[in-house]
Amino acid sequence: QVQLGESGGGLVQAGGSLKLSCSASGRTFSTYAMGWFRQAPGKEREFVATTIWNTGATGYADSVKGRFTIYGDGTKNTLYLQMNSLRPEDTAVYYCAGAQSGGLLTLESTYNYWGQGTQVTVSS
Repeated sequence: QVQLGESGGGLVQAGGSLKLSCSASGRTFSTYAMGWFRQAPGKEREFVATTIWNTGATGYADSVKGRFTIYGDGTKNTLYLQMNSLRPEDTAVYYCAGAQSGGLLTLESTYNYWGQGTQVTVSS
């Protein structure tokens, strides 16, 4: 089993930046890909970004492409999301997740384990 814990969320003004971290413990050697999702009040959880762990290949939602960067540090078992040019519509709880095998990495159902979430609030 794998346990994930997010950190780095907070309150930031529009146009600012935040860097989220997701630390993994347990059987992390089984991880094929990791991703970030987010959920705003009254909305469904949506895909943000994903990376295939061993290759570094990435994918992004259109809404964040060019502003967010996903990457990982295998020696630290840590996933990051660098968020720049933040907008009020980025306000949400952000979750990291891990997938043990391939599939459609934009879908929640592909992922096997999840963090507890960290709040990101962007003021106008």
